[in-house]
Amino acid sequence: MSDERFPTTWSGQTAVIAAAGEIDLTNAESLRDALLSAFNAGASCLVVDLTAVTFLDSAGVTALVRASRRASASDAALRLAVTAPAVLRVLNLVGIDQLIPIYPSVGTALDSLPQATVIDSSTHAPSESDATET
Repeated sequence: MSDERFPTTWSGQTAVIAAAGEIDLTNAESLRDALLSAFNAGASCLVVDLTAVTFLDSAGVTALVRASRRASASDAALRLAVTAPAVLRVLNLVGIDQLIPIYPSVGTALDSLPQATVIDSSTHAPSESDATET
């Protein structure tokens, strides 16, 4: 079950999970659960929309690493969309940028996916009100 703080938009086997605000010890486990739930539900591609995230601590990094491990184990694609300099700095310092491809927007992350799994990035609505939650 997806946490309503992390809405999931689906198109075929591609999921986009949006996060906002601060990702820290208080909510990183819920983010991890949302990411792993998408893979459990059959996502072959997952884009984690962190464009509205302003802070990411080690618990959030751990959630992303767990999702990366699951993606690798299931031959799924995982991409991050990140814009905040502070979040990018954390991801670069711990080497996540070497583990998971990072893009400046959800659209460019979706465009990077294998053609058979790409959803139309122009139809992705990043706002929570437009997201289909699962």
